[in-house]
Amino acid sequence: MRIGQLADLGGVSTKTIRYYESIGLLDEPGRTASGYRDYEPNTVERLRFIRDAQATGLTLSEIASVLELKGAGQRSCAHTTSLLERHLDSLDQQIERLQAARSSLVELAERARSLDPGTCTDPNRCQVITTAAEVQQAP
Repeated sequence: MRIGQLADLGGVSTKTIRYYESIGLLDEPGRTASGYRDYEPNTVERLRFIRDAQATGLTLSEIASVLELKGAGQRSCAHTTSLLERHLDSLDQQIERLQAARSSLVELAERARSLDPGTCTDPNRCQVITTAAEVQQAP
């Protein structure tokens, strides 16, 4: 099959397919007599796997490591599980940071609702955006 058909079936662009070939995620296809790429039918499944693995948060390098194990005839489940657990840990840390940032924004928004815009006289700062130390020093 040609690259356009593969792209349609795999849900990616032809540019993406060429990139995956250049970094070794997809094997270089055979060529037709007229020089067009000629992909094997099983390339669709590999392409879909790459797309689905990316959707889980795996990087192309991590996906390559899974495919390398599979290509060597080894089982990749333990390796894949380890990669996913690392991503979960990272995501949990990111969620904690986002929750802390949200709490700070909630406090600022509550403070902003209680301020009188008429008392804002500093030409360089908005009274809503202040540091915790400035809020504590306020009378």
